[in-house]
Amino acid sequence: MSETFKLGWEEWLALPGLGLPAIKAKVDTGARTSALHAAAIEPFGPADAPQVRFLIHPNPDDPSLEVTCSAPVVDRRNVTSSNGETELRYVIAAEIEMGERRWPVEVTLTNRETMSYRMLLGRTAIEGDMVVDPNQSFAQPRRSFDLYKGMPKRRPVKRPLRIALLTREPGNYSSQRIAEAAVARGHVVEMINTSRCYMRIDSTSSEVHYDGEVLPHYDAVIPRIGASVTAYGTAVLRQFANTGAYCLNSPWAISASRDKLLAHQILAAAKIGMPTTAFANSPKDTKDLVALAGSVPVVVKLLESTQGRGVVLAETKKAAESLVDAFRGLDANFLVQEFIAEAAGADTRCFVIGGKVVGAMKRQAAAGEFRSNLHRGGTAVAAKLTREERDVARRAARELGLAVAGVDILRSENGPRVLEVNSSPGLEGIETATGKDIATPMIEYLEGRVRTLSRSREG
Repeated sequence: MSETFKLGWEEWLALPGLGLPAIKAKVDTGARTSALHAAAIEPFGPADAPQVRFLIHPNPDDPSLEVTCSAPVVDRRNVTSSNGETELRYVIAAEIEMGERRWPVEVTLTNRETMSYRMLLGRTAIEGDMVVDPNQSFAQPRRSFDLYKGMPKRRPVKRPLRIALLTREPGNYSSQRIAEAAVARGHVVEMINTSRCYMRIDSTSSEVHYDGEVLPHYDAVIPRIGASVTAYGTAVLRQFANTGAYCLNSPWAISASRDKLLAHQILAAAKIGMPTTAFANSPKDTKDLVALAGSVPVVVKLLESTQGRGVVLAETKKAAESLVDAFRGLDANFLVQEFIAEAAGADTRCFVIGGKVVGAMKRQAAAGEFRSNLHRGGTAVAAKLTREERDVARRAARELGLAVAGVDILRSENGPRVLEVNSSPGLEGIETATGKDIATPMIEYLEGRVRTLSRSREG
């Protein structure tokens, strides 16, 4: 009977084919798939022999140690992590070296920057004569990050990013400002009309077609998807994500923010203040629905309204019930919401980028109007936020998963109330009111997420 090969719950190993002499891995028999940390993933090569290039920081405590690896792609596979999130990952073949033993494994690539271990060794990588002792660490010989000392270190090489700006209005202020800011920082921007994109969906390659041609690989996509094409626009964005492009706002986050009912449910679960909101489907609930939103006046709002369209103020109970019945007659999805009278027709737009509020403006409704949208004739001036308002804006964007968001807040007697979170906030109003450059921080945030590759080592 052959001797067993013993593994601890954590082990040192090498991936010589990738040029990685030392990686500390967690051995997890509860996970089926093995995973390796990879940032700035770039697919390349012909469609019938795809390859992938990626950046790895082998030592979690030393971000200056960067290694660039490349390998043939053997598959693309949906993998569900321990927290329930499903991600489409590239799969590569690698050879593990541990002690005096070498064996082949399939490894998925994913960003593990927040994890203590740069590699997870799943049960499919554990061969038949291997035994895992969950009470022991490093049953096999230890390695050290000192093995990287002979490798040359250089500063990461800055490179221009190829950015797709998804918009049906390339000439509007926001699109032009974003493009200008990106070009000023040395990047290449291509305006892509969302509705003219179409897709080829395949298990090993994902393509986005446009005007009869396959679009090239983009490092990043900035979505400016209009409300009228949310469903198709987010489908296109998912396809771009499947090609390996980084999406400034994810398709899921955009969909959640556009569905006002879902957005309010997410914010309510996070204990973020908002106007009391009521929703029902049955016509029999009309009177009670209006009462649940509080005393009149109340606001009746379409679930996917934008720029103040589909938002109506009902000043009496009878008017509210009539509006509810009218919306139901149109087979429209809507909600009834508490009216914050003390806001006096004003709200505060907080522009959030990467968890930071980079600008804020107070929007005041025109005379005789309760909607403060600038498209409705409202005016805007720079606003000074309280600490509580900043915190609420940041939390609202984070809970909806938005890297870039316009968070609209009402100032009420009970503190700030989130009215709406916009996933494609306009730049003209906020830049004009505050005098700040908002477009450049968006690009800078993008640069920080799409990591530049180091030329210190090619695996």
